[in-house]
Amino acid sequence: MPPKAMKLTAELVKHVHRPVTDSGPQEGITYLTETDFDHIVAELLAEHPDGQDLWLFAYGSLIWKPEVTHVEERLATATGWQRSFCISIKRWRGTPEVPGLMMALDRGEECQGVVLRLSAATSAESLGKLVRRELSAKPPSQLFRWITVDTDQGPVKAIAIVSNPEGRAYAGNLSIEQVAETLSKACGHWGSGAEYLLNTVTHLEARGIRDAYLWRLQELVADRIAAL
Repeated sequence: MPPKAMKLTAELVKHVHRPVTDSGPQEGITYLTETDFDHIVAELLAEHPDGQDLWLFAYGSLIWKPEVTHVEERLATATGWQRSFCISIKRWRGTPEVPGLMMALDRGEECQGVVLRLSAATSAESLGKLVRRELSAKPPSQLFRWITVDTDQGPVKAIAIVSNPEGRAYAGNLSIEQVAETLSKACGHWGSGAEYLLNTVTHLEARGIRDAYLWRLQELVADRIAAL
């Protein structure tokens, strides 16, 4: 039997997209500084042997838009973690008027993804780019931390970007219906939540990874867009 086709399509995603001007930094929020970013990178590298390549666990956009060069990719499973749209955003893929949701790695059962091996020669530079891309406000809604993941070639220690329940935008464990309702409408200057979901599921499927939660979510989002 051929694999079941995705219900969410690029054509449906187009219905959510609209031109959005970046509203810029929000008032009343304290943002991380260049010194803060450099300190985060230094703390991560302090736990890693000098001169050795570094592994990065990718479970969402880092798979299809890493923005850093890697020299190897392996399928990997992180036990004790799961994908979750648990961070509320009013910028990037949402607006203050129609907030969106960002996916993060939250506590759960397990998450199948990939690990990317970053060359030791460029790992500090790559981490600098990533912390500036993924983190913004204080306290951050995501944290960079070391975890152990399983691969076909044995366990590896990798950096993962995980949710921070103490973060100012952490939304907690929302129902799948709540998430679907938000992703079917939210859009920002980076694009829509539906587009993010489509890209993530598509690239996971291409690697033979079917996340049951995301698969059900894309069906619900597709139904809601079609009904608009």
